[in-house]
Amino acid sequence: MSVIRNILSVRFPKSVKSLSVLNVARRLSSSNIIDSGFPDVSIPNVSIPEFIFSKCEKYENLTASECGITGRKYTYRDILKKSKNLAKALRKKLNLNDGDVVALLLPNVPEFPIAALGVLHAGLVVTTLNPVYTSEEIARQLTDSSAKAVITLIDLHEVASNSCKLLNKTLPILSIKSSQTQTFPRGAIDFREFTDNAVDYPEIQPRKPEDLAFLPYSSGTTGLPKGVQLSNYNIVANISQNSSPHLPVIEETTNTHQDVIPVVLPMFHIYGFSVNTLFALSKGTKIVTLARFTPDDYVSVLRNHKPHILFIVPPIVLFLSAHPMVKPEDLHCVRVVFSGAAPLGALDEQRFVEKSGKSVSVLQGYGLTETSPTVTAISAQLKSEKNVYGSIGRPIPNTLVKIINVDDPTGTPLGPNATGELLVKGPQVMKGYLNRPEETENAFLDGWFRTGDMAYYNEDHVFFITDRLKELIKVKGFQVAPAELEEIIRDFPNVDDAAVIGVPHPTQGEAPRAYIVPKKNTKVNTKDLEEYFKGKVAHYKQLKGGIAIVDSIPKNASGKIMRRQLKLEFEAANK
Repeated sequence: MSVIRNILSVRFPKSVKSLSVLNVARRLSSSNIIDSGFPDVSIPNVSIPEFIFSKCEKYENLTASECGITGRKYTYRDILKKSKNLAKALRKKLNLNDGDVVALLLPNVPEFPIAALGVLHAGLVVTTLNPVYTSEEIARQLTDSSAKAVITLIDLHEVASNSCKLLNKTLPILSIKSSQTQTFPRGAIDFREFTDNAVDYPEIQPRKPEDLAFLPYSSGTTGLPKGVQLSNYNIVANISQNSSPHLPVIEETTNTHQDVIPVVLPMFHIYGFSVNTLFALSKGTKIVTLARFTPDDYVSVLRNHKPHILFIVPPIVLFLSAHPMVKPEDLHCVRVVFSGAAPLGALDEQRFVEKSGKSVSVLQGYGLTETSPTVTAISAQLKSEKNVYGSIGRPIPNTLVKIINVDDPTGTPLGPNATGELLVKGPQVMKGYLNRPEETENAFLDGWFRTGDMAYYNEDHVFFITDRLKELIKVKGFQVAPAELEEIIRDFPNVDDAAVIGVPHPTQGEAPRAYIVPKKNTKVNTKDLEEYFKGKVAHYKQLKGGIAIVDSIPKNASGKIMRRQLKLEFEAANK
């Protein structure tokens, strides 16, 4: 057993040789440690730019990124040339050195890949900022990440500049024009000066695979945002894992076909950056960017660009299923819908399939910022063989997953149909949290990353997320999963969206409280909903914390319900 324990204690593989560790672990470990069942994939021992640039040369004449609103676009040749120019200019003009951090304060724009790959090719580190952040929020991340420069839009230059003023710092701010009529504000550096002009600078040596490359900040739905240290190897590994021939989502571009993907999920988020952008570019895909989701713009992209794959989150699946604006013919080119970031209920999945009126593969995956992000996915083969409605599938190649009792310090894996915390081990798992050694230590148990998510797997080794560990509602000692109740509520007449939190209760400890958004021009009868619930769930899951009718549910950029905000609002109203 000591041999097994030593093998499984490996946290971060630094080279391709580490793949053998996972293979040996499989052979020696308990059957309750679950793998993909597929062969491991080979992971190139290269940096992110080396990996992506090799693809740019292959597809150089094809469109790589295009704005879904303005139509401005860049070919793969443009991406390659401009990002290399940017890299040398950052080193020479701004005197940046290996490992320095550059902040991208950008919505989804076609220049995003140029900015990100240019920073990475320069041997620097990318940290991404939510473009709706206030100056104070931006200042906090700039400080925590020790950023040395900012790349943003002219539209956001003022908020970026104000953030620097709060820090009493003068950081160089490169600004991108989103329209030809814009003029540069005082102090702004024209992004095109760095991308369109070659500078005399020696060739930049690629960073090592284990070097830090990407520093996203975790969502903050269960605490303050933390810098997640992802290496070149982490990201390249996860792209390679997602590219397994047993997980055919994006098709490799050929002389006769190029997949089209609308990118509406934020590129500053790990899902939008790693999957929607880098994974897509590695296949020669055309990505169509939308800075924000609006029904009109999204449907316009569906109709004008005829996408083949939709990487989306449950709220967009619900929109496509229920909104009268969306017609079956708008989805006629869609081959795959891949939903992530939050659980998609079986009923919601079925509604989408019925709406599309064709054979569309609705797949789900699961991941976190800390895992680059993908951990599990539903393969086409699994979809055809098993009933996987509402599941997150099986681990992707090179990945081990186990379920443990939350309070078990030994990390003993549980068997099928036992709910517990999901732990993961693989080459995509982060190095740790920036400058937070204690939180990094708490995030791992004997080398396994603790996701904080509750899950179980069945006899077919198919996994199901039940809820976020810290979001569970405790009613008289029973654990209640908000996601379970939300799916039931959304199936009730006239309900457009819903969220459930736990609130204090005088006799039960906590009780579920529902927040409901009615469909337009309708009302939800709360008394009828309470009666409806009595026939659906156990007594301790009843909505004894009350029902509130609201205009919207607060969600973060990746579509996750911000339960902490709802709880704070409830506490403030009930002081």
